[in-house]
Amino acid sequence: MYNKNIYYTLGVITFFVLFSVFFIKPPLDFPSGTIFKIDEGSSLRGVSLKLKNSNIIRSRLAFEAFVILFGGEKRTMSADYFFEKKLPVFEIARRISKGEHHMAPIVVTIPEGFTMAQISDTFLLKLSNFNKNKFILEAKGLEGYLFPDTYFFLTNDDETSVLLSMKENFKKKIAILRSDIASSKQSERDIIIMASLLEGEAKGDIDREFVSGILWKRISINMPLQVDVAPVTYKTRGLPNSPIGNPGMEAIKAAIYPKTSPYLYYLHDRNGVIHYARSFAEHQNNIRKYLTR
Repeated sequence: MYNKNIYYTLGVITFFVLFSVFFIKPPLDFPSGTIFKIDEGSSLRGVSLKLKNSNIIRSRLAFEAFVILFGGEKRTMSADYFFEKKLPVFEIARRISKGEHHMAPIVVTIPEGFTMAQISDTFLLKLSNFNKNKFILEAKGLEGYLFPDTYFFLTNDDETSVLLSMKENFKKKIAILRSDIASSKQSERDIIIMASLLEGEAKGDIDREFVSGILWKRISINMPLQVDVAPVTYKTRGLPNSPIGNPGMEAIKAAIYPKTSPYLYYLHDRNGVIHYARSFAEHQNNIRKYLTR
């Protein structure tokens, strides 16, 4: 009886050792530091086969069983997964079923005033799945409403993810200013258009509100805006029909709350310093003094 118990115990131990070696432990040639991509719509069977062929798991059966155990049998998270070291099959299954990528996010910063074309060029360099033409098509009519900011994306994010994030960010930022916009007696559309002009015309926080005041004053006296960032303003009066770029928060605030001044003209010298003028004659004198040396 004693010998039978020993054999039974040894048999159980042997079984678990073999089970661990052949089903649980990672393969000897596990590709540590690899990025494993799961495509959209991949089936559990398809993922397990790809993992097996990539030497990330020993047993497809064990992987699929653990995925089901972790509740991920109906959905394998499409994404890129980083396996930094040899991992047992249950950890591989857990990460994939829970969508734990272990990927460092891709950081993308969009400066204030960037146009849709500039935004698309920036993301094209950062995200491998980003389609510039699709982005421009899907973003049609949204110039001015894609908030410039620092964004964090996963490696498999595409133009749709980018557009959604930037639109939602704009909605969140503008919601804080809705009552301010209503108090300004200007429409949100006009505020955004003016802010997009200010991003190009002003050189910083100091002169942004004064330039805003001057431009709103020109509109009020039916004078053409004549701003260099929008050539159409030399030919027609009033604001352009749409924003010329995507303004940031400070430009939007300056459009809402312009500074009143006696000035009607301004220019920036070669060092970026602004010079104001009350009359066209004074403005011409500033041009000769600061720009025609």
